[in-house]
Amino acid sequence: MVPLSFAGHDFLTRPDGALFWPARRALLVADLHFEKASWFAHKGQMLPPYDSIDTLRLLEAAIETLGAREVWCLGDSFHDPEGCARLSDDAQALLRRLAEATEWTWITGNHDAGMIDHCGGRVVEEARVDGLILRHEARAGEVAPELSGHYHPKLRLTLRGRRVARRCFVATSAKLILPAFGALTGGLDAAHPEIVRAVGKGAEALVATERRLLRFPLAA
Repeated sequence: MVPLSFAGHDFLTRPDGALFWPARRALLVADLHFEKASWFAHKGQMLPPYDSIDTLRLLEAAIETLGAREVWCLGDSFHDPEGCARLSDDAQALLRRLAEATEWTWITGNHDAGMIDHCGGRVVEEARVDGLILRHEARAGEVAPELSGHYHPKLRLTLRGRRVARRCFVATSAKLILPAFGALTGGLDAAHPEIVRAVGKGAEALVATERRLLRFPLAA
């Protein structure tokens, strides 16, 4: 984990895309997209049905490693509003256990707005925590410091003739977009005009490694 200072608060970034807030012992994740594979299967596109349990096990490991007391899910935690009902018994039991062991908050996104069952925890549209706004999608023109998800940002580079992509945070002085944490999620180029429009000028892509936070300026 690598330190990151944002809006007067100290965080720790993780290569898996999670953000840890030591002062609150809070773990923040975005875009889990539980039950995405089963949603596609319902539409006729068969995918291995292991995305939810894989994501939950990664989340469980992060919570236990960090000793997190709070968990904030920044929207699109389920791929659709009925996703919780389609979780396997094992996945649903694990999720409910994690939600009961922490102060768990679901912030709704465009995929899971109006979800029928949230498998524990509380559901809000957005939250203000210690002066920071937590919401799903960055709001252009928002002047208060803001943490969000939605875009699944990835930094794409060509290294030694090979094209590589890494999940990344996108940051300015007032906005921080988290990458997708889910096991079955794609990604939008960090320099995509929609991301740059949402965060404004001076944005950087931040790639977290185990020991360093790599910074790459994004063109306006």
